[in-house]
Amino acid sequence: MGDNFFTIKFDNGQLLLIDQRKLPISEDYFICKDYKDVIFAIKSMVVRGAPAIGVTAAYGIAIFVMQSDNKDLLLNNFDNVCREFAASRPTAVNLFWAIEKMKEYFYQIKDKALSQIKTLLINKAHQLYDDDINVNRNIGSFGSTIVPNGANILTHCNAGALATAGYGTALAVVRAAWSGGKGIHVYVDETRPFLQGARLTAWELIKENIPSTLICDNMAGFLMKQGKVDLVITGADRIAANGDTANKIGTYSVAVLAKENKIPFYIAAPLSTFDISISSGDGIPIEERNEKEITNVFSERIAPLGVKVYNPSFDVTPSKYIKGIITEKGIIYPPFKKNIKNLLH
Repeated sequence: MGDNFFTIKFDNGQLLLIDQRKLPISEDYFICKDYKDVIFAIKSMVVRGAPAIGVTAAYGIAIFVMQSDNKDLLLNNFDNVCREFAASRPTAVNLFWAIEKMKEYFYQIKDKALSQIKTLLINKAHQLYDDDINVNRNIGSFGSTIVPNGANILTHCNAGALATAGYGTALAVVRAAWSGGKGIHVYVDETRPFLQGARLTAWELIKENIPSTLICDNMAGFLMKQGKVDLVITGADRIAANGDTANKIGTYSVAVLAKENKIPFYIAAPLSTFDISISSGDGIPIEERNEKEITNVFSERIAPLGVKVYNPSFDVTPSKYIKGIITEKGIIYPPFKKNIKNLLH
């Protein structure tokens, strides 16, 4: 993102990831020495955020290839490794997009010498990394045009540099508006249960000296009713063909509140987040995570033993609540089904 930290870095055959489980208490880096480490990092939330997961998986696949000494074994095992990555997180479509990009390229170059395959595939992962940052900057540029001077922006979860290769999606809009002199202020939802807003978004905004205020998730409606929120911008993990959007649990509630209070609600996401094979949000798979994310805050238990827990990690916001979807090619407005199709083809 900048000089303060990096989310993802490939260095001397290893992948370094800022350990988002430990932020903001400590800024440690998790070192992935082989592809199994990369899969663990994705599953365990060392790295999270749809674009970041995709880029991380691309590097993980490249590391597997780079550490292969036998081309026949590589060809026999490549698809299995890709399936292992695909099974690591079910909702974020950028993961599957990146896997397909790496698979497609691998099979284009599979007849080359093993040494060439290794070089070309790691270069492909570098390309996806660079492309993600450029895409995010374009999202910020387009998105800043809809931000009024002095706006109070509410965001949910973390869609910043930590959720991408760098710069962010929803926070790309925030960064572009701030650097453009618009004098904005950001309300940060804490985003239970994993606290990505409190731990990560607030940390990023403090790093860049962007004015912000942390609020509990259930305060959003109160602030909106008081007229303290001018617009809402969130990221996305998967967008269906009709514009229905899966994002961190709680996003749907925020969107409904925004609609009730006549506040524009925007999604910021790259085109790789669209999944037009799914006609509506009803077809988006929703990941369920460990109950300890709710019963515990870090290592401290806060709920009684024996309580039943339901912990879906995402919800789906119907497109009728969305004012527009900010992409690297412009802002998509309703009718979403038609305009998404036009932009993707």
